[in-house]
Amino acid sequence: MVAQHSSKMEVRVNLEEKTLLIKHVLTYNNASNDTLKHIVLNDWNNAYSSKTSALAKRFSDEFSRSFHLSSEKERGKTTINAIVDDNFKNVDWERPRNSIDLIKVTLNAPILPCSMETITLFYSIKIPNAKFTRFGFYDDDKWVLKHWFLSPTRYENKHFILYSNENLDDISNALSDYEITFENADNLAISSNLDFKNQKTLIGINTHEVSLILETKSSFENYKNELITVSCGLQENKVREIEKAIIIDKVTRFVHSKLGNSLSSKILVSQEDYLNQPFYGLNQLPGFLSPFPDEFMFELKFLKTFLNNYLKDNLQLNPRNDQWIYDGIQVFLMMKYIDEHYPNLKMTGNLAQFKILKSYHFINLPFNQQYNYLYMLMARKNLDQALSEPKNKLIKFNEQISSRYRAGLSLNYLDQYLGDGIVLSSIKEFIQANHYTASNSRQFETILEKNSPKKIDWFFRNTVETRELIDYKFGKVTKTQDAITINIINKTKTNAPISLYQLKNNEVINKMWLTNITNDSTIVIPRLQADKIVLNYNNEVPEYNLRNNWKSLKGFFFNNRPLKFNFFKDLEEPYYNQVFYVPEVEFNIYDGIALGMRINNKSILNKPFTFSFSPMYSSNTNTLVGKVSAMVEDNIREKGKLYNIRYFVSGSRFHYTTDAFYTNIVPVIQFRFRDENLRVNKNEFIQLRQVYVKRDKSPLITDANTENYNVFNARYGNYQSEGTKHFSFTNDLQIANSFGKVTAEIHYRKLFENNRQISLRFFAGAFMFRSTNSDYFSFGLDRPNDYMFDYNLLGRSETTGIYSQQYVYAEGGFKSKLDTRFANQWMTTLNGTFNIWNWIQVYGDAGMFKNQYSNPKFVFDSGLHLNVVPDYFELFLPIYSSNGLELNTNNYGEKIRFVVTLSPKTLISLFTRKWF
Repeated sequence: MVAQHSSKMEVRVNLEEKTLLIKHVLTYNNASNDTLKHIVLNDWNNAYSSKTSALAKRFSDEFSRSFHLSSEKERGKTTINAIVDDNFKNVDWERPRNSIDLIKVTLNAPILPCSMETITLFYSIKIPNAKFTRFGFYDDDKWVLKHWFLSPTRYENKHFILYSNENLDDISNALSDYEITFENADNLAISSNLDFKNQKTLIGINTHEVSLILETKSSFENYKNELITVSCGLQENKVREIEKAIIIDKVTRFVHSKLGNSLSSKILVSQEDYLNQPFYGLNQLPGFLSPFPDEFMFELKFLKTFLNNYLKDNLQLNPRNDQWIYDGIQVFLMMKYIDEHYPNLKMTGNLAQFKILKSYHFINLPFNQQYNYLYMLMARKNLDQALSEPKNKLIKFNEQISSRYRAGLSLNYLDQYLGDGIVLSSIKEFIQANHYTASNSRQFETILEKNSPKKIDWFFRNTVETRELIDYKFGKVTKTQDAITINIINKTKTNAPISLYQLKNNEVINKMWLTNITNDSTIVIPRLQADKIVLNYNNEVPEYNLRNNWKSLKGFFFNNRPLKFNFFKDLEEPYYNQVFYVPEVEFNIYDGIALGMRINNKSILNKPFTFSFSPMYSSNTNTLVGKVSAMVEDNIREKGKLYNIRYFVSGSRFHYTTDAFYTNIVPVIQFRFRDENLRVNKNEFIQLRQVYVKRDKSPLITDANTENYNVFNARYGNYQSEGTKHFSFTNDLQIANSFGKVTAEIHYRKLFENNRQISLRFFAGAFMFRSTNSDYFSFGLDRPNDYMFDYNLLGRSETTGIYSQQYVYAEGGFKSKLDTRFANQWMTTLNGTFNIWNWIQVYGDAGMFKNQYSNPKFVFDSGLHLNVVPDYFELFLPIYSSNGLELNTNNYGEKIRFVVTLSPKTLISLFTRKWF
């Protein structure tokens, strides 16, 4: 088979400048039936040249700011010096609008069908720093290159496939032959997926991607058997070379036996390839905590990376629209590999041997069950996406983990349903038939349907093309000595087969597949002396909820699940009502350190109903304090912006001053909305709540008539956020017996291309009516009174001392304490910050407010803001305000304000937001 195109390149390496000077002779073979007046080249290296490219936008979407903060020296670019034809005439070229990583070459003469045209390109490549994507240059003169030169994009169905670089490793290169000769590289070791013609020249046949590693000393070893050559650079120093060779031989023979001969005679497996698509799980723990032997860790890494590169080399799919096939085959074969070679391996490896952990469900799960739980993690959050969703539309967790695992689970589900190895043989046929030609999911479906004795249209129409869930449960079950009458309820109405098992003494005595149960159905089956019936017993169906899948045929009460208590958390266990207990600590200056135990049912996966009860002992007052909550969560799966409704009630009892308690009860209903494109990080909510508060009287508190009150609160919020910009708008209405008020707040943050950041916040609030003389419900200029107990204030009644200096972003937002701190008619303020260097910023606040019987008053303040860990630890150092020069006072330390959050959840969210 002749490749579509051929490229002959001369490459001059400049280590100091981090550049490649390239003379590229491209022979374009028009294998289509169309006359081409222009061609399109992928230039993904140039995506690094701008902070507004699709690649930069992807980084920003995932809250990664390193690219935006980088210098021009760290970013890559492509400089095209000339493009000429065979007659040395210049060829016109341009970059399509909004696609700086593509090049449209307008040919001097059209290329007729089944004809060739040769052009010569002269260009230089500036390599980016590897810190952005792991591909690029490292400080130790190591270059790891991928998608680094100009390459023809695929032409299919009368169109060029035009994909920009979004750090998804889904370039749409056409198959080509390559001959690449290097200059100025005598002192460098070269590793590649291409073969060596000689010491300086690489050659490849029918290749769509060229990976290249340049090092002063090679970190790769070549392993060869009669099937394939592997150049492996996986870093695993604890595994001996002979063991690596045995593992690589074992894996390559397994893949060959399942998928057949490889089109490529050589496959490169690099550490960077693995790190960009690691195996997520317990194997990522530090070495001293790892539950798996080093040899198995290496085997798992190599298996996953080899399979990924094998499939990319041997299957010509549209890498953006049909990524689920690559992912599905990869994970499906990994599951087969574990079943064949490690059938008794647990998900937690060696940890399963510790008796102290035996009571935990996740400890005893088979290794392959982790895929289902990581998919279900997103399904329970209502964040799962259809397998057919384009790769660039997936949120990061789905793209990296959940959708990949769901694809593999789905193929395994189909394999279990069809049996006889039909899925595996169809995959092999699909790959071998499409080595050289473009293929897609429709062709895959055609092959599967041809080989299947059963109807499987449900698999593609429902499992692949939608995000519909599968969830069956038992309705009424009656039994006789000889038969069982079973009502099966399809909770989601998804047409997909479900397995039904009959058990006796916990041993499977019969299994059958039930099909076409789109509505509630009743079936009658032989009793077979079974004492239990279970749907999806071996979890071969990726089902939403397993807790309603079994019925005991013993006794009168069929489903009396016993209680099971576990320390901390566990995975959901279908056959028990799980209760978890975990130590909890709270701190405020009145209760001191409050120690207690949180009793709850919150497993690792989200549940429709959760509760939490936390009784605590107050060390300062020797009294009982604590909090309680319960929530019902309704995920809306239908298309539309409304995706979640929460019904929530909470209560707490702590001291609000030295000698007095507060008790609050808050019922809430919240409606949450989002864009149908989940990568658009835009969320809206409407929240309605009634806040009931009882405060014990205290001689230390002089506010009159503020002991018992309740407030109706309606709130609307709109948030749009990414790494380089943020916008939010909130509107709030509060009505109580003694007051009614409305507020609005707008927050805008922007990180500019010169790495300067500005943050602006506007607040406006006014009373609609007011019949109290107390300032307890007034607007706070520098700190709210928090009469609805929304904030974690360490000393909520303090007016002097260190605890009164705690700052919260609310209401007026001022940092300096001015003579008048409250407003009982209206207030409007503007807060701004501007960074000087890194986390050092300057701030300024300005505002006006009005109190009853007083004229409106204008106030301001300014100073330095040390934004060490946003929302977790921050310091404000006042400099100048309406008080005058703040630095001139002797008690300056009392003017410093701070933000501190003792909740680890807040800090964790700073690192997890990029995934969701």
